[in-house]
Amino acid sequence: MLKRVLLSENDLPDRWYNILPDLPAPLPGPLNPMTMAPLQPGDLADLLPRKVIEDEFTRERWVEIPDRVREVYKIWRPSPLVRAERLERALDTPAHIYFKYEGVSPSGSHKPNTAVVQAYYAAEEGVRRLTTETGAGQWGSALSFAGALFGLEVNVYMVKASFEQKPYRKSLMRSWGAEVFASPTERTEAGRAILAKDPDSLGSIGIAISEAVADALSRDDTKFALGSIMNNVLLHQSVIGLEAKKQMEIMGEYPDVVIGCVGGGSNYAGLAYPFMQDRLDGAHPGTRFVAAEPEACPTLTRGKLAYDFADTAGLTPPLYMHTLGHEFIPGPIHAGGLRYHGDAPSLCLLKEHGLIEARAYAQTDVFDAAISFARSEGFVIAPESSHGLKAAIVEAVAAKEAGEERVVLFNISGHGNFDLAAFDSYLAGTLQNPTVTDQQIAESLSDLPTPAASA
Repeated sequence: MLKRVLLSENDLPDRWYNILPDLPAPLPGPLNPMTMAPLQPGDLADLLPRKVIEDEFTRERWVEIPDRVREVYKIWRPSPLVRAERLERALDTPAHIYFKYEGVSPSGSHKPNTAVVQAYYAAEEGVRRLTTETGAGQWGSALSFAGALFGLEVNVYMVKASFEQKPYRKSLMRSWGAEVFASPTERTEAGRAILAKDPDSLGSIGIAISEAVADALSRDDTKFALGSIMNNVLLHQSVIGLEAKKQMEIMGEYPDVVIGCVGGGSNYAGLAYPFMQDRLDGAHPGTRFVAAEPEACPTLTRGKLAYDFADTAGLTPPLYMHTLGHEFIPGPIHAGGLRYHGDAPSLCLLKEHGLIEARAYAQTDVFDAAISFARSEGFVIAPESSHGLKAAIVEAVAAKEAGEERVVLFNISGHGNFDLAAFDSYLAGTLQNPTVTDQQIAESLSDLPTPAASA
């Protein structure tokens, strides 16, 4: 049995795949946060590098990867595809389980796939400084790494809950030269407003985005970089799925179900969208797609499809997405990268058209799965990725119960080497299961923005 497939550098994709031209319906566009009218590319000029804006709005199906980006990708790409046959035996399932392993990057996750691109575009434009948010620290680490490669200052607003839970993520970012702040801070008006209402606020990704955006807009030498939900980010992440398609072909199989965790949608879309293209064009109409999220932040399973700000303070363009409300603050689960109130609009559209199934899991169930994986396959993976693993195990058990073979592919978006405190808590029996009530969600959804009549 072939255990894993390692592609050569010559197999590294030279183009990204853009799903927008293949969607089953037009994607509602973002709005200008000041006028609530449809956003124009020029409206983002003060916030994002020009080439990032071009990638965000392009409707080209294939977008060329710059040579300098491909050279950096070669530090860790192509990433391996692995057959989890030890997990299969542990589950006694006829399913064939595969995982794409993105933990091999310098920062330990899939995030550099877009961080390198955004830093390169910024440096080419003469930008000196980038600001960003980070939840669990994976995105902040990735941008810090990318900034070091291209000589950029990086300022990271890290959600306070994760800032306190994961101290070595801060050390990693600082090793690459970044400054890291526990958000909410006193540095920005948005942060000060949150702290005035709740001095003990543990923060959220939405709050951290507000602070990073406010920081970027306050200086002419600075741009903002976002690690998920935007079209350009999902475009850059498609290298994951494009590689995986080649690797599955070498394995002589094609997935019956494609799975990943979802916070904003970047790692899952990166794996799933190249396979989704085959479903949309009829080449593989039976493939299923499953998105796994935390019960404590159930955007796809319990959120409302509506226009909402990407940040808490309302500084960013409203996006048409599944949302829990931009003021929603999830409980302090250890999967900090999934503590976000909304999802990528294209992912939400696919879910509404029945092309993606969404499932929510309790934190302890997710760690149960992670420990099973560590004791069978050996990898201790990130709590975020463990949501996708949990869904893959559910599929494998269902295949056993149905007495059928099933090819299951899931994405491991990052390793769990900086999450051992969370595993300590789980192993000690003290890990909690934060939940959210319908009333909390309804209250958070009570202040959604209203599009202009022409939007």
